[in-house]
Amino acid sequence: MIKLDKWQKEVLEHPGNLCLCSGRQVGKSTVISMRAGEFAVKNPKKQILIIAAVERQALLLFEKVLAYLHDNYKSYIKKGKDRPTKHTLKLTNGSVIHCLPTGETGYGIRGYTIDDLYADEAHFINDDVWAAVTPMLATTGGRINLLSTPDLTKGKDGYFYRCAFDKDFKFFSISSIDVAENREEPQRTNMLEHIEKERERLSKNQFAAEYLGQFVDAMAQFFSNEWIEKVCCLNADEETIWKEDTYLGVDVAGMGQDESTFEVIGKRGDSLKQSYHQITTKTRTTETTTQIISLNTIWNFNKIGVDDGGMGVGVYDQLLQEPGIRKKVVALNNAKRVIDGDRKKILLKEDMYNTLLVLGEQGKIKLFNNDEIKASLRSIHSDPTAPKFKLMGHYSHIAEGLIRAAYLAKEKHLNISIHWI
Repeated sequence: MIKLDKWQKEVLEHPGNLCLCSGRQVGKSTVISMRAGEFAVKNPKKQILIIAAVERQALLLFEKVLAYLHDNYKSYIKKGKDRPTKHTLKLTNGSVIHCLPTGETGYGIRGYTIDDLYADEAHFINDDVWAAVTPMLATTGGRINLLSTPDLTKGKDGYFYRCAFDKDFKFFSISSIDVAENREEPQRTNMLEHIEKERERLSKNQFAAEYLGQFVDAMAQFFSNEWIEKVCCLNADEETIWKEDTYLGVDVAGMGQDESTFEVIGKRGDSLKQSYHQITTKTRTTETTTQIISLNTIWNFNKIGVDDGGMGVGVYDQLLQEPGIRKKVVALNNAKRVIDGDRKKILLKEDMYNTLLVLGEQGKIKLFNNDEIKASLRSIHSDPTAPKFKLMGHYSHIAEGLIRAAYLAKEKHLNISIHWI
């Protein structure tokens, strides 16, 4: 049985609309999945909708709801032709739980009539979407359940922020530090040590949003909306994908909820074009390595850019043991490196982001017209109040893969050899 914090019990007991604003890893999706599951079981013939800006985010919460029902109300889950699908969960009492991404405008989710709404990472959902969502509750008088960490690019603005101060919503503000203090050992110490390391790494505003769950002044979005719409213009099934001169950028995640991404950029002359996009979840480093090897068999990459920090170091080390790949692998992360020996070029994360930005401004790169890719690029921001220029993003993994692939394609002329300094 899960031991709930006091605030989690209050979330479960609250009968009306709620707005849950928190730092990372506080258990908000766990308690919300319980809230959704209990509502579905105890209220027959209800329509419940789970949404997020991108499909994978919505599916994470949907899967937690399914797991909760399986563990506690297994007999309520329909079987046979009505068994759970990727986006729908039907119960024997007539209630149905749907899971959908909102996309950029919410157009694809129009037409539903619902009794209970759950919006994960609600602050990151475009304001235009809510015009399509809120009418779904008009005839039922249903509840709205919003959960999110603050979006640093919206700051003190947006539907989620306004609901935090709306008398029709019960507002919860949950700090990661407060939650960690109430954990049992060794989790308490592990969480607090991680949070302190993050405090040193992040700016004051970034830490306040990401770990204290506080709304702060909006930060600058690195890739403008106009830039994103201009660059993200390709169809993924386009027949003119370039396969002759290709570069792979990888961002590696662990076995948790984070996603690993594999982004391929093709090159012809000075022009770059995205040729492949894949995301995997809950993947072991050995599986990520195997996937890179498999992709190289298909594409025969010129270079492969991997983050060799954190979880990526295992993948990087494994690839260096592969005879057909090791000469292609380049370690690209936030650390300072010497590139091309004599030239003593210093490579930083910001260099790679600036390379992608300039390529887009010059019209030399085209990316897929994909909501996940757009959301990742849009999440990247800088904090003008930070003592040192930094870039970060709530959903940055796709952007991290793209900057590595684009950097290698752009810098093809360099004799890239990596040395610690």
